[in-house]
Amino acid sequence: MWGASVAAAGAADNLDGLVGVAARGIDNLGEWGVGLFTLAETVLPPIPSEVILPLAGFLAKQGDLNVALIFITSTLGAYLGALLLYWVGSKLGLERSIRTLSRLPLMDREDFEKAADWFRRHGRSSIFFGRLLPGVRSLISLPAGASNMHLATFSLYTLAGSGLWNGALIGLGYLLGSQYRLIEQYSRFLNYAVYGALAVLVVWLVVRGVRRSRARQR
Repeated sequence: MWGASVAAAGAADNLDGLVGVAARGIDNLGEWGVGLFTLAETVLPPIPSEVILPLAGFLAKQGDLNVALIFITSTLGAYLGALLLYWVGSKLGLERSIRTLSRLPLMDREDFEKAADWFRRHGRSSIFFGRLLPGVRSLISLPAGASNMHLATFSLYTLAGSGLWNGALIGLGYLLGSQYRLIEQYSRFLNYAVYGALAVLVVWLVVRGVRRSRARQR
C-alpha cells in the first residue's frame, strides 16, 4: 500500500501547470477531495470536471485511490452542489436568483435564461440530460428549484446524470493509467488547451458584453 502511495505521489508530481495543481490536490486530499472539487465545480467552476475526473481515475490506476469511492464522492459532490443551487432557486425564485448570480465573474444572465428555457421545454428530463451538457450542467438546478420540482425526482435525475458523466470521465482516466508516460509527455499540451479555452471564454464574454452595451445605447 505504501509503495502504491509513493507511485501515485510521483505521478502527480510529474504533471505540470493547472493539471499538476489539480493532480496534487487530489493526491493530497484523497477520494473525498475529488468530491470537494466536483462540488465546487458544480457551483462555481474553478477547474472543470473534464480535468478533475480523468485525473482522479488516472491516479487511482497509479496508486491506492479507490476508483469506486472516487465515483461515489464525485457524484455526491456534484449532487450537493446541484442541491445548493436548487435551494437558491426555491428560496429566491428564478428571476431574483438569476439577477443575483449573474453579477458573479464570468457568469452571464443569458446563460441562466438558456438553462431556464431548456427546463421549460424539456421538463424533468432536462435535469438528467442537462447534467451531460457543459454550461447547462449546474445552472439547470436553479429553474428546477424555482418551479418547486419534487425533490426526490430532482435528486434521482441529478444523481443519474451526474453518475453517468462522472463515470465516463473517471473511466477514461483509469484506462489511460497504463499509458502514464504518454500522459506525462503531453500534459503540458492539456494545460495549454485548458488555458486557451479559459482565455477564449473570457474574450467571448467581454465581446458579448460590449455588443449588448452598444445595442442598449442605440
